[in-house]
Amino acid sequence: MHTYFISDLHLTPERPNAIKAFTDFMTLKAHSAEKLYILGDLFEYWIGDDAASLIGAEPLLSMMRAASTHTDCYFIAGNRDFLVRDDFSNMTGFKILPDETVVDLYGTPTLLLHGDSLCTDDQKHQQFRTQMMTNNQFCDHFLSLPIPERIETAKQARMQSGEHKAGISMDIMDVTLEAVDQAFNDHHVSQMIHGHTHRQATHDHNGKTRYVLGDWDKTSSVITANANGIVIKNEKI
Repeated sequence: MHTYFISDLHLTPERPNAIKAFTDFMTLKAHSAEKLYILGDLFEYWIGDDAASLIGAEPLLSMMRAASTHTDCYFIAGNRDFLVRDDFSNMTGFKILPDETVVDLYGTPTLLLHGDSLCTDDQKHQQFRTQMMTNNQFCDHFLSLPIPERIETAKQARMQSGEHKAGISMDIMDVTLEAVDQAFNDHHVSQMIHGHTHRQATHDHNGKTRYVLGDWDKTSSVITANANGIVIKNEKI
């Protein structure tokens, strides 16, 4: 048996190739796995479970639900879809896990996370995490707003995010070694898998291994893990 990991698909109707690639993956491959983990930013934005139909997500959620009938499926929210709640889990059959979850991956304790918490040099994003993503009061208030207002706010946030990325170096948006070492030590693991940075790679940290998933832009990034190890592969989309 094997386990799949994917992240950072940023699905939106404006990216039909990514939607098709995800559909093909879920219908043709996911059923063969023992487990599937999605490590955040599945959607370009998520403004509440009650708005799924308005962003064209319902067919994708139904497809995920079908996959969950024969594969154990898990979801860790990213900075784009941190507003998923219990209804999302009910609609998809995916169990929502906290960010920074340790699992037993074929005998090796492995830390799973979206990855943005490791990018501590990006101070503006860390403020966003503190003031919005992990602030229950903010999240509850936002989810209480009328859906059109939430949609408009999400559009503005996407624009501001694009401007932020264009205005700082890529290195600032990457993880810091100090944060990575802290995460390894805090969770007492020697293996970690995350996304967020879109920089697919395998990194050695003094004998500890960090696997980074890429995004689903021109290619799909998929980690396959089994008792023999971990492999990251790409396919053109």
